[in-house]
Amino acid sequence: MAVPTRLGQMAVAAALALTVLTVGSGSAVADPSPAEARAKLVKLNEQADQLVERYNQATEEHKAAKKKYDALNAEVGRKNAQAGLLRRDLVTAVVGEYQTGSLLGWQRFTFQGSPDTVLSTMASLEHIALTRAAKVQAFEATTKDLRDRRAEAKRVLTEAETARSKVRDEKAKVDKMVAEQTKILRRLGEFQAGDPNSAGITYTGPASGNARLALQFAFAQIGKPYRYGGTGPGSFDCSGLTQAAWRTAGVELPRTTWTQWSWGAERRVPLDALEPGDLLFSKGLGHMGMYAGDGKMVHAPQTGDVIKVSSLDGYWRGRLLGAVRP
Repeated sequence: MAVPTRLGQMAVAAALALTVLTVGSGSAVADPSPAEARAKLVKLNEQADQLVERYNQATEEHKAAKKKYDALNAEVGRKNAQAGLLRRDLVTAVVGEYQTGSLLGWQRFTFQGSPDTVLSTMASLEHIALTRAAKVQAFEATTKDLRDRRAEAKRVLTEAETARSKVRDEKAKVDKMVAEQTKILRRLGEFQAGDPNSAGITYTGPASGNARLALQFAFAQIGKPYRYGGTGPGSFDCSGLTQAAWRTAGVELPRTTWTQWSWGAERRVPLDALEPGDLLFSKGLGHMGMYAGDGKMVHAPQTGDVIKVSSLDGYWRGRLLGAVRP
């Protein structure tokens, strides 16, 4: 009886050992090394940057189309009210002619008064008719143009809503990426929630004029959290920060990285001739910042980070597409 017992103990021990090995192996796969986690985070950041900009762009296009449609719709409403007044005037005129009797009216013109009086009266009536017809034709042309413009605005609005609906699906992917980015950063002990009420720091660099105003604003936001879609005051994304900063300096930039790059087509400057305040764009246009001087830029990096100043050496070396001087 002792032998089976011994064999049973060995089997149990082997099973336990196998379980330990299996659990250990599974744990190693589920818990990547810090280097692997950082590599994955870099990839997630790059993917999220692109998706965020697509979402921001579609949102801005929708806002513009909706604004255009609302303005045209209101204008058409005002013109329709004028049309109502004109229709009432025409109805009144027709009713008056019916009550008077057109035949009797023409008999009166023909058989009463001198020929000069009759001709003068007829000329006046013709002038009134022509004037009324001209006004009706002009108004019809105007309202037709407005109807055409409203139809075009509706088409643009429909396209923008379709685009936003598509990107809304991408937003769900962004949300998923943000959750994964946050998880990795917390695992690495590098997640920064930021302070929406941060007073930032004082800019003491060499910028002057409106570039200095823009950089003073940007530096005053340092320490606030990055939030995709953020335009302030408590949080910003990369293009939201540059837009808000230059707005304080009197320059109105478009909303997204893509449109800011396009806006600056005639304002591009070489990367070896940067001046403080210049806008810096990454390859792929997923990210941007503002040159602060001394080989540094101020920017809103990505999820789990805060607005800060970074060196253009290291990570950013070779990742920049170009620069724009507002």
